[in-house]
Amino acid sequence: MSIAGLSERSKSIFRQIVETYLESGDPVGSRTISRADGISVSAATIRNVMSDLEEAGLLLAPHTSAGRVPTDLGLRLFVDGMMEVGNLTKSEREAIKGQCVTSGKQFEDVLADATKALSGLSQCASLVMVPHQEARIRHLEFVPIAADKALVVLVSEDGMVENRLIDIPVGVPPATLVQATNFLNARLAGRAMEDVLLGIETELAGHQSELDTLAEKVVQSGLAVWAGGDALPSTLIVSGHSNLLENVQAADDLERMKKLFDELERKKDLIKLMELAKDGRGVRLFIGSENNLFSLSGSSLVVSPYMNGAKKIVGVIGVIGPTRLNYARIVPMVDYTAQVVSRIL
Repeated sequence: MSIAGLSERSKSIFRQIVETYLESGDPVGSRTISRADGISVSAATIRNVMSDLEEAGLLLAPHTSAGRVPTDLGLRLFVDGMMEVGNLTKSEREAIKGQCVTSGKQFEDVLADATKALSGLSQCASLVMVPHQEARIRHLEFVPIAADKALVVLVSEDGMVENRLIDIPVGVPPATLVQATNFLNARLAGRAMEDVLLGIETELAGHQSELDTLAEKVVQSGLAVWAGGDALPSTLIVSGHSNLLENVQAADDLERMKKLFDELERKKDLIKLMELAKDGRGVRLFIGSENNLFSLSGSSLVVSPYMNGAKKIVGVIGVIGPTRLNYARIVPMVDYTAQVVSRIL
């Protein structure tokens, strides 16, 4: 089902049902819709349209209620093709920027404060995926241990030492390993490997270095083993759990919140889901059963990636809560917070 497949009357009634539901959280009946501005048809006609929308999988009737609520498919159709995104007020923008003031703060503290601002304004839980910050390098050295093997010893500025074994051409003289060591230290010292890796690879590919053939092979082997290593895990910061319980009334709502709390505890699964948002720019929504992670709790996740100074996407920030989110307000809120974090970085 798509927007194009709905008549103008069905679109108008469907929009009114979704907007009323998102505002109240209660099933919406035909009498309520018939009293809304812009609706000029009888309650009987509205009931017929609601029946058609239910048959199309866009609405459902919970329990024995005469009212309808949008399905996850219906919410997706609404946010993708019908929702009018609002603008943040000046005070909301100032609240986000003020919370993210960087003076004297560590990187993770800035992100933690950004989630607090989001959870406070959205009255939901907020979360941010913090990338592992690779340590700056103090020294790197190639140490021969066999005719065709060498150990790459990397010492970071925080005192950590990492060793990795690499293959080297048989019979490489010690002077070649020294040459490779000096070449990399001149480019790595005081910087993180990920920040300079691409530049070094480009230099080698263009044969712009003064390395001889053997030394170049040693350097490439050393870079390959580091670039191909397992990525260190990201950290997930979650704020505002208590906001999710503010409007819980029915027992089944409480049960869904308990399940959502369980999902928030499984941070590894949430990080995997948020990683999907790093593939592109802009806000991304995960609504209810569209994702297996939220199939039990019926929750929605609204996230946006943020970038570092090199315009590289390094993490994701967003809001999580029941599918009855005020998407028109939360989408620009998440988007603006990601922009603020990106400017800070």
